[in-house]
Amino acid sequence: MTDVVVVGSGPNGLAAAVTMARAGLEVTVLEAQDTVGGGARTLDLGLADGVVHDVCSAVHPMAVASPFLQQLDLAARGVRLAQPQVAYAQPLDGGRAGLAWQDLDRTVDGLGRDGRAWRQLMEPLVERQEGLVGFAMGDMRSVPPDLGTAVRMALRVLEQGTYGWGLRFRDDVAPALLTGVAMHSIARLPSMASAGAALLLGALAHGTGWPIPVGGSSAIVAALVEDLEQHGGQVVTGSRVGRWEDLPPARAHLFDTTPRTLLEVLGERLPVRRVRALNRFRYGNAAAKVDFVLSGPVPWAAEGVDRAGTIHVGGSRRQMAAAENAVHRGRHAEHPAVLVSDPAVLDPGREVGGLRPFWTYAHVPAGSHRDVTEDVTAQVERFAPGFRDLVVASRCVPAAQMDHHDENYVAGDIASGAVDLRQVFARPTATLDPYRVGVPGVYLCSSSTSPGPGVHGICGWNAARSALRREFGITAMPSLAPSA
Repeated sequence: MTDVVVVGSGPNGLAAAVTMARAGLEVTVLEAQDTVGGGARTLDLGLADGVVHDVCSAVHPMAVASPFLQQLDLAARGVRLAQPQVAYAQPLDGGRAGLAWQDLDRTVDGLGRDGRAWRQLMEPLVERQEGLVGFAMGDMRSVPPDLGTAVRMALRVLEQGTYGWGLRFRDDVAPALLTGVAMHSIARLPSMASAGAALLLGALAHGTGWPIPVGGSSAIVAALVEDLEQHGGQVVTGSRVGRWEDLPPARAHLFDTTPRTLLEVLGERLPVRRVRALNRFRYGNAAAKVDFVLSGPVPWAAEGVDRAGTIHVGGSRRQMAAAENAVHRGRHAEHPAVLVSDPAVLDPGREVGGLRPFWTYAHVPAGSHRDVTEDVTAQVERFAPGFRDLVVASRCVPAAQMDHHDENYVAGDIASGAVDLRQVFARPTATLDPYRVGVPGVYLCSSSTSPGPGVHGICGWNAARSALRREFGITAMPSLAPSA
C-alpha cells in the first residue's frame, strides 16, 4: 500500500501531490491522458511543423498571484513569465480600444473623463492586493485575513454585479474594458460572480500582471512534475480511473476531478446525504476552442491592441452582455464573446518558420456541437481587417468535445462548475471543509472546490494540507521552497 494516490494531473492535482511528497509521503499521480497537465498542457496539434498550442489556459494572472506558486518559486525553477505592458485590451468599433496597462496611471490617462472613476474603482484593490488575493483565494469559509479589503471588494461587487453597473462611467470605453474581464466567468451579465471575477482579475492586471509562460503553459506543469519526482513521487499517464477497483490501495486518495467523476468512482461508498449534495452541484456554460496558425501578427485596427497579452473581442458592454446572456439562456449568440491571445507577441520563440499560434475561445451553451471557427474569424476580422488573409490552418474543438482532452470540462465547462454566487461560497457543497467528501481518506482537490477555477494550485494545496492533518497527523506544513 502506498501513502497517497492523486487522480488527475492538472495544476491542482500536481499541487496536492507536491505538497504530500514534500511531507515525506510516497505519492503516485494517475492521469487518464497520455500527457500530463490537464488544462495547462502545450501540444503540437499537427497544424504546422513545430508550432505548439496551449490546449486550454494560456495567460496566467492567477499563477503569478497564487500563494502556493509564489512559495514554490517558479522563476527559481526556470519558468520564465513574459509580462505584457498591456495586460488586456478591448477593441471597439471605429478603430478604438480600451487598454489596461499594468501601470494603473497610464490606464487612467487613456480613459479620458472616466479615468478618475477607474482609479477610484481599482486603486484601493490594487494597493491591497495581498489582502485581496488572501480573500479571493481562500476557502470561502474562514474569516478573510484582511477584512477591510474584503469589505471594499464586496461593495464594488454589489455595484458592478447589478444593473447599477453603469452609474460610475460616462463614456463607453471603461465599462467595455471591465466587462471584457467579466466575460471570463462565462456567466450572466451583470451578476455578482462575474463582477467578482472582473474586479479580482482587473486588480491583478495593475499589480502582479497577466503573464504568459515562455514556451507555453506546460512550463508550469513541468516545474511541478520535476519537483514531485525530486521528492520521490511519480506520474503514471494513460491510467484512467473509472471505478473504485481501478485505484491502488492508499492511505489517502485525492481526486483532481469533478464531483460527477467522484460519484462514478465512489458509488455506494458515499453517504446518501453527500450524494444528494454533490448531485446538486451545477455545471456552467461552455467554451469552444479554436486554434489558428497565422502567417503574421494580427492587424488590429486600434493602436496598442497588438501589445496586449489578452484581447477580449466582443465590442461594447451592451454587446457583450447580450452575447453572454444569450448563452445563459441556452442560445448561440449572433456575435459571441471571444477571448484571444497571440503568444508570439511576448514569446517570439513560439513563431516557427514565419508561422505563429493564435489562441481563441468562444462562449457557447453547454454541450454545443457547433464549429465556431467562422464565428471567431468574423469577430476578430471585425476589429482586425485582414485577419482572414493570415490564417494558414485552424482547428475547432466544439464544447461537446472539450472533455476529450480533460474530463473535468463537462459539456465544455472549462471552470469545472458554474461560477455563480452560491457556488462561490458552497463549492462543491455547503460544508466547513470543502475538500472532504464523507469517505475516510478521500478528498476532492479540483477546481470544483474553493476557491474555484484558474491555474493557481490552491485547491490542491488546501486539500493536501487537510489530508496531511487528518490522515497522517502532520500539522507542520512542508516548505515549498526549491531544493538546493
